[in-house]
This record gives sequence, C-alpha cells and structure tokens, in this order.
Amino acid sequence: MAAFSAPAFAQDATTAAPAAAAAPAAAATAASAISTGDTAWMLTSVCLVLMMTIPGLALFYGGMVRRKNVLATTMQSFAITCLMTVIWFVVGYSMAFTNNDPAAPGAYIGSFSHMFLRGIGVGSISPLAGTIPEYVFIMFQMTFAIITPALITGAFAERMKFSAMLLFMTLWSILVYCPIAHWVWGGGFLGSWGVLDFAGGTVVHINAGVAGLVCCLVLGKRLGYGQVNMAPHNLILTLIGASLLWVGWFGFNAGSAVGSNALAGAAMINTQIATAAAALAWMFIEWMVIKKPSVLGILSGAVAGLVAVTPAAGFVNPMGAFFLGIIAGLVCYFAAVHLKKALGYDDSLDAFGVHGIGGIVGALLTGVFADAGINPAGANASLLAQVEGVVVTIVYTGVMTFIILMICRVVTGLRVTPAEEEEGLDINQHGELLHV
Repeated sequence: MAAFSAPAFAQDATTAAPAAAAAPAAAATAASAISTGDTAWMLTSVCLVLMMTIPGLALFYGGMVRRKNVLATTMQSFAITCLMTVIWFVVGYSMAFTNNDPAAPGAYIGSFSHMFLRGIGVGSISPLAGTIPEYVFIMFQMTFAIITPALITGAFAERMKFSAMLLFMTLWSILVYCPIAHWVWGGGFLGSWGVLDFAGGTVVHINAGVAGLVCCLVLGKRLGYGQVNMAPHNLILTLIGASLLWVGWFGFNAGSAVGSNALAGAAMINTQIATAAAALAWMFIEWMVIKKPSVLGILSGAVAGLVAVTPAAGFVNPMGAFFLGIIAGLVCYFAAVHLKKALGYDDSLDAFGVHGIGGIVGALLTGVFADAGINPAGANASLLAQVEGVVVTIVYTGVMTFIILMICRVVTGLRVTPAEEEEGLDINQHGELLHV
C-alpha cells in the first residue's frame, strides 16, 4: 500500500507547491500596489468624516433644539454611529460595493458575498480603490453610511420615539442607503447613465433630505409649532458643530479622490471656496430681508455650501465652485426660511431645506459647471443625466421612506405622547437632564 500510495503523495505535493508559492506572490503583488501616501491620506479622511457626525453633527443639531431635548438629539447621532457601524460590517458594505460577478456588476444591488467582511483580508484591495487596503476603503465608506441617516434626524427632532428611530434607521440604511450607494458608486445603473456624484450629492444629501421631509410630514408638527418659542437653546454649540463639519468635510470631499493626489487638492479648494461663498450669500440676503445678519444664518449658509459642492467638488474648477456656492446659499435660504413657512411643514432643523435642496442644486449644477480640465470624467457631464439621477433618488427615497415609517408605526409607534413631548425627550426617553 505504501508503494502504491507514494506516487499519489508525490503528485499532490507537486500540485500543491505552485499553489503555495502563488499565495505569497499574490499577496506581494497586492502589497506593492498599495501606496503609503494614499493610505495615509485616506486614514486621515476616515477620521475627519467620522468627526463630522460625532461630535460635529451632534453639536450642530444639539445646539439648535430646546434645552429639554439636547441630550436626546445628541444621543441620536451617537447611537446611529454605533448602529450603522455594525450594519455596515454585517451587510451594508457587501450590498453597496460588491457583486457576484465583478466583470458584470449588478445594476441594482451588490451581492452578499462579503457579509461580515468574510473573504477580505489585510492584503485585499477593492477594484474601486486600487492603491489603498480594502479595509481602509470599507472604513471610509462606512463614515458616509453613518452620517447620512444621522442627517435625517434634524427633520423630526424633538418628537420621535428613540425605539422608532433605531428601527427606522436600521431598515432605511439597508433598503434605501445601500441600494442608492450601489447605483451611483458601486457599479449600478445610475453610474452607467453618466450621473456624476463625486462625494454624495445624491447618495447622501438628496437621499437624507428627502427622507427627512417625508418623516416630518408623516410625524406632523411639534406641539405649539408657530405659536411657542422654539428658538435654539445654545448657538455656541451649533457654531462649534458647524466648524467641525466644515473641517471634517475636507475628508468627505477631498477624501473622495481616494488618494493623495491633485484631484484631492482641487476638491479641497473647491470645498473651501463654495462654502465661504454660500455663507456670505445667505448672510447678505438675510441682512437685506430681516435687517440683521444672524449667527444661525451664516452657519446654515456654510452648511448649504458644503452640501452643494459635495457632488461637484472633483468635477468643477474654483470659479465654478464660487458660483455654485452663491447660488446654493441663496436658494437654500429661501427654501429653509420661506418655502417651509409657505407650505407649513415642520422640518425642525432644516434637513430638507439645506441638505435636500442644497443636494439638488449641487447635483444639477455639476452638470453645468463640470470641467474636463479638472477631471476627465467631466467631459461627459450631462445636465439631463443629472436630472435623471435626482429624480430617481427623490422618487425611490420618498416611497421607501414612507413604507418604512408605516412599518415602524405598527411595530413601535412613531411619536412620543403629547405629555412626553411637553416634558422633553431627555427625561422621558433617556432618564437624564442636561442640568440637574
């Protein structure tokens, strides 16, 4: 038996040897493709974008609500950060950025092949980010998946149950965010249509803004809306939060170049110029209308500029970013101040007025101001394609958000009771007070 089996063992060893030798060779090839400079910048961008949600957005929103709802509002941003991290690890990344057949990406959704990040190792590289480890790319995209649902909370601030919020965000991230991220960035049909979205005009801002509008319409207005004082309790917190958002946004936009390169530099300067232009545009128009330039106004204008330049940052030149910022500041001012008042909906912290409208303005103007000298992909810019991307995002997000809210209404209920709302969400939802 030993004599007969010896050739077989020899053959197995001969076959296994090349395979064993190939594995280190493949790992070495992958390692050689990784740029330490690109990786360092993307690690930095991950930290910057995570800072946008905690503490940036938490402080920005927390300062704008009434004192009795500060902890509940900041808690939403922190809890969403934790929840989205787990969802992205379990299923989100796989749905948004992987496919069963990489040569023929799914038009509508990715595969489930990398659930729990299985099959991905330290030497893995995504075909969408060829010079950085895939773990870094996963982390970068995770921070986008975190801030998008967190933005929605501004629309229903001060009235949604915490349990309903968690269930809603879980379903929304899986059924809305992941598919749209795939459609635009993961090889889906919107990308193939020529929709340009450098860092999230459709995926993040229109998506979150429209979802926020649906939420505030379904939940209804806050008790006493338009009759009692609902002024921000601490605009210093809001200013600090907006400042952190501004700085973090360089990771958001310049990081979307997925490398330490000239395109990242263009996205960074475009972000700065558009933000400043929008902040000044909002400030001056408000000054003309109500005779005083407010702190909240200039901060809101800055965020509107950040939102609008997001899809355009890596496609337009600085002059285009300047005009885009001015337009966004003016349009978002009228949407957040006058359109909301005219239509009578209670978008508590202007998630739709700033993010939804700002995202639409930025997405459309990307098709107008795109410059092939900044990014060759801009040569194929089409206003029609941008309109198609905006319309598809609005319709899908609006319909799916409404369906998810109806599910939450049955399972958990959506809104706190009138007595709880009057008392404040800090004490009745979390058993804590800002000041004892």
